Amino acid sequence: TRLVDEARQVAASIPGVELAVTEGAALEAQGFGCIWGVGKAAESPPALVVLKHRKERVEGDDSSSKKKAVALVGKGITYDTGGLALKPKEGMCGMKHDCDGSAALLAAFACAAAAGTYGEYDALYCVLCIAENAIGPKATRHDDILTSFSGRTIEINNSDAEGRLVLADGVAYATRPGGLAGAEEEVGGDAAAAASWPPVAVVLDMCTLTGAQMISTGKRIASLVCDDDAVEARAIRAGMLSGDLARPLPFVPEWHKQEFKSVVADMKNSVKDRGNAQSSCAATFIYQHLDSAYEGAWLHVDMAGPSVAAERATGYGVALVLAFLGVPPFS
Repeated sequence: TRLVDEARQVAASIPGVELAVTEGAALEAQGFGCIWGVGKAAESPPALVVLKHRKERVEGDDSSSKKKAVALVGKGITYDTGGLALKPKEGMCGMKHDCDGSAALLAAFACAAAAGTYGEYDALYCVLCIAENAIGPKATRHDDILTSFSGRTIEINNSDAEGRLVLADGVAYATRPGGLAGAEEEVGGDAAAAASWPPVAVVLDMCTLTGAQMISTGKRIASLVCDDDAVEARAIRAGMLSGDLARPLPFVPEWHKQEFKSVVADMKNSVKDRGNAQSSCAATFIYQHLDSAYEGAWLHVDMAGPSVAAERATGYGVALVLAFLGVPPFS
């Protein structure tokens, strides 16, 4: 897809950026059952794109024990028909914007990597979860059960709630011990190379996830859901500094996860009660796929409203992330 090509161009043009792409049926083979399930009916294969960049090492500093990284995880639905839960003609127009989360994070990653600095963090990872939610004989059906990279099973009750599915794979991979930081077997058995990539301290996912976001915080202000007060406060401040405004929604997973109860899987992918804090619930679905061993913070940005104005993409989210990371001039 064009989005994968854009990521390749970023890696080719900025020194120090490393790139890995997993495409097509290889996704299913490697455990990314949700990205594969969403995108397998499309002509262009789904993909998981991972970019990495780290600050230049200080001579004599061989310790990685205190170093930390941020993982940016983007929803990249290149077009959303709704799948077998086909959208009406009015609702389908503009669904080329459903990759705006990944687009914003790729641009923010490129800017931060080119600057070579991102505040207190030592490395920056970008995980793009790319798929076209197409309709066809291979499309995922309602009642199908997908298995996320987290190992949790998901009963599909709405194929048009696909963004949370691809992000489930993305955050699970980003928080898996030794995943983004580089397990030895993934770097040719080189333990030193693996140790040089610091662990993830913050996962920031960004997405055009719910229409309910616009009811919650409006068309010009994104919604935040976060499990860490300090990180949430930093995101609010970053919005004020950058002009990409964002405000928090309730985070009550012990209540909201009940909306996804399934009798045949670990969860369904869409809520039972659409009148019960939909945007918070959708975020909670993603949160449930963080690795159980992950001890860092999680920040969710739903920017369905501010990502588009007058039928054009606004670029929302790029400045927000740069301000959050402390990239100049926001340092």
